[in-house]
Amino acid sequence: MQVYISADMEGVTGLVDAEDVQLGGRDYAHGRAMMTEDVNAAVRGALAAGATRVLVNDAHSTMRNLLVDQIHPEAVLVRGKPKRMGMLEGLDGGSEAVLCVGYHSRAGALGVLSHSYMGHEIEDMWLDDRPVGEIGFAHATAAALGVPVVMLSGDDAACDEMTAWDGTVATVAVKYARDRFAARLRPAAEARRAIEEAAAEGVRRAAARPRPTGADGPVTLAVRWQNASVAAELEGIPGVTLRDSRTVLVTGPAPQLFRLFGVFMRVAASLTGQHPYC
Repeated sequence: MQVYISADMEGVTGLVDAEDVQLGGRDYAHGRAMMTEDVNAAVRGALAAGATRVLVNDAHSTMRNLLVDQIHPEAVLVRGKPKRMGMLEGLDGGSEAVLCVGYHSRAGALGVLSHSYMGHEIEDMWLDDRPVGEIGFAHATAAALGVPVVMLSGDDAACDEMTAWDGTVATVAVKYARDRFAARLRPAAEARRAIEEAAAEGVRRAAARPRPTGADGPVTLAVRWQNASVAAELEGIPGVTLRDSRTVLVTGPAPQLFRLFGVFMRVAASLTGQHPYC
């Protein structure tokens, strides 16, 4: 049984500020160690529940955050960028369950380090008119590939967002948001035990249930940008239309849109060059 882990950083145990999660931040080295330990807890849980292979995708920012020499020895790591499928690189029908570690709530939510992919540059996103962020988009893409998301860790806002999207997913709140850059922290050892237990629970559920068939029907992605020039540039991509001067629309199967969205972000980055969390 292969289990897939997508590892983000903002929702990792103990981390609350850009200095914790960005390259060059004064506490980034500590953040990397904390991220690695949260991922290792999920790997242990997956293996305890019967996983025979665990594929871990470093999915945050540079995608070179996890400490290679400290990652669980039975995990296979996907590291670096660019990646065609970004935060879901390597996920396909060969996996039977997805674990989302260190995830965060979407743009506009009052969660720790909340945003949707690009800090302030993306104001909002929708899938078929349903508000969505990194959690919902990953879930919808995995479901379309026939692989269920079975566990998520992050702050309480991220857990609530996942539960609203899919109430069957086991969630672990490792911290409780007090504001966008402040939280009440769960003790690290306790948080990692909870991640390990939830990962094991989620993998056992996946093994016991009939596997979803996946769906390749079309969905519509809408992205509202802060900068109208981004939307204007993206309109040049075949199939992309404008809903208004800052909102682009595109329709297709969720995995195809997930990959195309990576192109959107590279176009936006080339036009703005602004740091997230401003």
